[in-house]
Amino acid sequence: MKRFYKAASTAPGDNGHAILLDERPVRTPARAVLTVPGAGLAEAIAAEWNGQGDEIDPGAMPMTGLANATIDRVLPALGDFRGQIAAYGASDLFCYRADHLEALMTLQKAHWDPMLNWAAARHGADFVVTSGIMPADQPARTLAALRGAVEATDPWLLAGMTKLVSIGGSLVGALAYLDRAIAEDALWTAVSLDERFQLDQWGSDAEAEASLAASRAEFIDAARYCALVRQDAES
Repeated sequence: MKRFYKAASTAPGDNGHAILLDERPVRTPARAVLTVPGAGLAEAIAAEWNGQGDEIDPGAMPMTGLANATIDRVLPALGDFRGQIAAYGASDLFCYRADHLEALMTLQKAHWDPMLNWAAARHGADFVVTSGIMPADQPARTLAALRGAVEATDPWLLAGMTKLVSIGGSLVGALAYLDRAIAEDALWTAVSLDERFQLDQWGSDAEAEASLAASRAEFIDAARYCALVRQDAES
């Protein structure tokens, strides 16, 4: 789509902050008015629109995309989204360890054990840690505690949280990030540990490197979105 506007701006209103293109409201793909809860996220979205060239590239507007997803998909089906996110607690990445590579086992313990310890202290969630490919059944009280944590999460965070969990494979990690128990770069290091170890062991692979870089960019964008929503809620 060719750029059809001169400038994007924001405007506060009764229901939040609207994003405007030449003073006209932006609409989501489902034709709802694009209104977000706080000024920080609104300004980030407006900056994405102002940063477009002659052609509009939706892929270069992650904050817009996540806000659209929240309005069109998450808010109308909160229970479904919360259930999908909470389900990751049954197979959290941090519970599945290598069983023969000592160097990888050491890295996993160093990066993942602190996250599980945090979950135990913060949410009373005790995990079964296993190795190999066989799944481990987590305690019912642990799954209930994680579900409760997801239920308590601001609905506007869920679109970004879904990305963090689906890309990283760890609900514990996403909850820790939202609770400021870990920074976004440290969390990416933790959830991408296995992939980066394999690249280090077997040598660089251009396709694998490109895929990992794309995943990292999407992961960091989701973390940034969550940070903006969280900051707006606290301001």
